[in-house]
Amino acid sequence: MKRPPLLKYLSFGSATLVVVVLMVATILEKLYGTHFVLSNIYGSRLMIALWLILAHCAVLYLVSKAMHKRFITFMLHISFVVILFGAYSTWEWGVQGKMHLREGEPIESFTTTDNEEHQLPFSITLRDFELRYYEGTFAPMDYISHIEISDNNQIIAGEVSMNNILSHRHYRLYQAGYDKDGNGATLSVAYDPWGIGITYTGYALLLLSMLAFFAQTKSRFRQLLQHPALKRVVSVVVLMFCVTNAFAKTMPHTVPRDVADKFGDLHIYYNDRVCPLQTFAIDFTTKLYGKSTYRGMSAEQVILGWFFFYDDWKIEPMIKIKGGETKRLLGMEGNYARLTDFASATEGYKLEAALRGEGEGNRRNAESANEKFNLVSMLAMGNLLKIYPYRNAEGVVTWYSLADKLPAEVPYEQWLFIGRSMNLVAEKIMLKKYDEVVSVLDKISKYQVKEADGDLPPSWRFKTEKLYNRINLNRPLAMACVTLGILLFLIFCLSTSLRKGERKWLNTLLAMGLGVVLLYLTLQIALRWIVSDHIPLSNGFETMQFMSWCSALIALCAMRKFRMALPFGYLLCGFTLLVAMMGEASPRITQLMPVLQSPLLSIHVVVIMIAYSLLAFAMLNGVTALILHYTKHDSKAEVEYLQVVSNIMLYPAVFLLAIGIFVGAVWANISWGRYWGWDPKEVWALITMLVYSAALHASSLDWFRRPIFFHTFTIIAFLTVLITYFGVNFLLGGMHSYA
Repeated sequence: MKRPPLLKYLSFGSATLVVVVLMVATILEKLYGTHFVLSNIYGSRLMIALWLILAHCAVLYLVSKAMHKRFITFMLHISFVVILFGAYSTWEWGVQGKMHLREGEPIESFTTTDNEEHQLPFSITLRDFELRYYEGTFAPMDYISHIEISDNNQIIAGEVSMNNILSHRHYRLYQAGYDKDGNGATLSVAYDPWGIGITYTGYALLLLSMLAFFAQTKSRFRQLLQHPALKRVVSVVVLMFCVTNAFAKTMPHTVPRDVADKFGDLHIYYNDRVCPLQTFAIDFTTKLYGKSTYRGMSAEQVILGWFFFYDDWKIEPMIKIKGGETKRLLGMEGNYARLTDFASATEGYKLEAALRGEGEGNRRNAESANEKFNLVSMLAMGNLLKIYPYRNAEGVVTWYSLADKLPAEVPYEQWLFIGRSMNLVAEKIMLKKYDEVVSVLDKISKYQVKEADGDLPPSWRFKTEKLYNRINLNRPLAMACVTLGILLFLIFCLSTSLRKGERKWLNTLLAMGLGVVLLYLTLQIALRWIVSDHIPLSNGFETMQFMSWCSALIALCAMRKFRMALPFGYLLCGFTLLVAMMGEASPRITQLMPVLQSPLLSIHVVVIMIAYSLLAFAMLNGVTALILHYTKHDSKAEVEYLQVVSNIMLYPAVFLLAIGIFVGAVWANISWGRYWGWDPKEVWALITMLVYSAALHASSLDWFRRPIFFHTFTIIAFLTVLITYFGVNFLLGGMHSYA
């Protein structure tokens, strides 16, 4: 059958229009709010019509190309049509809303998202609401509503909690909130008799089609793996250098390192969990100074210096300040302020006016500086050092600092110990009787174990966290990897132009170095997993660290067939670790929010991070190809070779991205009652998938068979990845902006 060009133009044209509309919608949401775009764009009949046109034209175009004879590829595309039909069913016949329950009061209706009352064919009664905490803390672990459903004289008891829904007659109940008095709860309600089943069928069909696609022997992916260009090998050369600097001046007073380490062994209630005081010290020092050590002193020595030798430390320039206007207000030179810079007898508190100012950038920098000032003040007063547990008559353990007011029922001896033990430590430090300091610290430690027995973390987990803190070498590792990666990249281009021969021993050495990096990252992730008691993929620092791990693994797996794998591996490892540190200057290990306690979270993040790593490799390939194209006359073979490698990476990258998106949709449906909410990060992930999928249709889109166009596309398309991960977080906002 002759291929009608009109169908091709309509199919890819409507897909392009969808991408453009989605991009514009995320910007309009930032300007006019979520409700505006939900009503006027995402949920409008014009948008629904556009999706339907795309689906119909795509199916007709597939048939016109006789794609149904290639059953697996055909079903892969049809699965997306099924998913769209499921979404249309939800839009047309689904109802969503919320209901508020109070204990013992039956409810027979809920309020929809359009503020209309929707009657239920049964009644729901809240029997009890339960708020569970992580052991020994006040950090919520789960919210549980114990309910009864009364339906035709039949009573059905059940529970609704985070990631645990209750379904009855196509109505699905989700935990959404609770009353402050603990006697009420808010449930999300979703009625979707057809959409969820159809959509999940599409997800299953998509997964099976993808697996079958990689298994079939005649797919384009298999043909690319056998491409003759992959058999050519060009060597790379490595150079390394180190830059060190040091400075010396009068050191502020603190305690010896071995004594400070004893302080680090104490337990502290910090960040809604009980952890080593060492962890608090590292977070505090990093927050204040930007690094976990200061002038050769450990983090424990820093906080003890501030606590016991305040007059020395208040004139120490170690508070990192951002923003030229904030620096000007403080009258400081360089990037680090003294505590004494924040106030003067004539001006008072120098940042007071800036904190009330209209300039958003200035106010934001001033607020950051003000936060650091307050942290130092709270530490100096002792408010942050919650190291004294007290178990009340009900058996609940609460942690206090020496500055906190203790409950009246605390026994006098215990009250005296909490109020005076740290003063005794201070006295012994001033007299430099460090053996006696250690003796008092041992007593505090024994008090903690006795009073909070059963609520402290196991000793093996406590020691694991201290080990994790000690071996945190992300900053020097990141700088070394970036430096080495850039050098390797530049030398590769030079050696290609000069046609240098391969040196296998050098490749082996580089591979061993990257293997060491991979082992280190594996150890870091494993230790963080043990400490947090959940897979460490719940925030920006953890996901970027995992992406660094993926980059190293992919580079080692691809090094035999892809000669640029090692340089790119070092580059991506370094850059992702640097981004991890920029995204969270103080990477804290926190209790997992109840909504994140799902195994689907791990799958969702893992596959998307692997996809992003592969797309980053393809982008670097494109940069290399363009440099070779414009600097070397006979670079056609190398450019085509890099195109083959990028194509090989794009197939699993796009497929994994699709899987990650739809696993996330299932997770959202279980947790929030809808599998797609048009959150900016969801939208941009979809945009990224649609943009990159265009490159997989080279048989229809001739441009992608041209090497230079293809490589340029991989560079420009990577902007969608950057916007998805960073742009949403820092510019567009939304529910995923923590990730």
